[in-house]
Amino acid sequence: MNGKIRFGVVGTNFITDWVINGARQDKRFELTAVYSRTQETADTFAAKHDIPYTFTSLEEMAKSTLIDAVYIASPNFLHASQSILCMRHGKHVLCEKPFASNAREAHEMINASQEYKVTLMEAMKPTLTPNFLAVRDNLDRVGQVRRYFSSYCQYSSRYDKYKEGIVLNAFKPELSNGAMMDIGIYTLYPMVVLFGRPRKIDASGVVLSSGVDGQGAVNFDYGDLNATILYSKIANSSLPTEIQGEDGNIFLDRINIIKKVTYAARQDSASGKGVQAEPEDISALTDKDEYYYEVKEFIDLIQAGKRESTINSHTHSLITLEIMDEVRRQLGVVYPAD
Repeated sequence: MNGKIRFGVVGTNFITDWVINGARQDKRFELTAVYSRTQETADTFAAKHDIPYTFTSLEEMAKSTLIDAVYIASPNFLHASQSILCMRHGKHVLCEKPFASNAREAHEMINASQEYKVTLMEAMKPTLTPNFLAVRDNLDRVGQVRRYFSSYCQYSSRYDKYKEGIVLNAFKPELSNGAMMDIGIYTLYPMVVLFGRPRKIDASGVVLSSGVDGQGAVNFDYGDLNATILYSKIANSSLPTEIQGEDGNIFLDRINIIKKVTYAARQDSASGKGVQAEPEDISALTDKDEYYYEVKEFIDLIQAGKRESTINSHTHSLITLEIMDEVRRQLGVVYPAD
């Protein structure tokens, strides 16, 4: 496929709106169909985005010759089954994060990609942006890496309803939701891309009465490297992400939307004590929407006949879910999908 890639979308929420806006910056992206459980919702979304075809049966859309690929942004517990259904009918799948409810489902998705010879990629946007690539390309400047620290804590507006006794989707275990699945994964996935699988995991957190995690803190042992992530949907934080090395440090302003990246070298002062040099801005300049890059990567893979990305790879997605499974095990969070 060297021309347009015709997409169908599953999910009619604000995330799908954002992805469509970014995707349309790639001239190869063509939005052809939308699936929703109700015709009314499908029609409303189609009118909003000028989508010519609507479906209320996912299988019918997957079977259709109108589309080549599917972007899936349904509730987490549906990611695996819907992805596999679409792949079974020969459709390439870009699946919103988290990839699946657990590592077992991720294995099934990866196997389906191989069996049906289609591209499968997790839509984890930060790791495909120029600013994350700037981090990766400058990582050797910090020397021996000693610590990775990342924080993403954002008080959820839905938590106010939760405290009133109204449990919305964000806090429902039956939908495979919770703080780690929603926002903690943003701190975790880049760590896996940069450093791989940790040797040891030690998690603590707050589990809400609905059965999902409201927040957590996780320490990782990599041998010569330690890592710590903080995440929450019940408190805010403005802490940045930092990679600490023996020769310098890299700072990221926000791990979910990386707008600024700086590097500061360690310098030896006259007294012999280590000091930090003035930070150097190593951010990448771009005029593209943040969601453009994940769609571009996905289309590039399809057109190159590749099954997976080297960055948002099947292995990275699987390791991330294996870590999340272990964190949930330590916290006592169990999903029906397990």
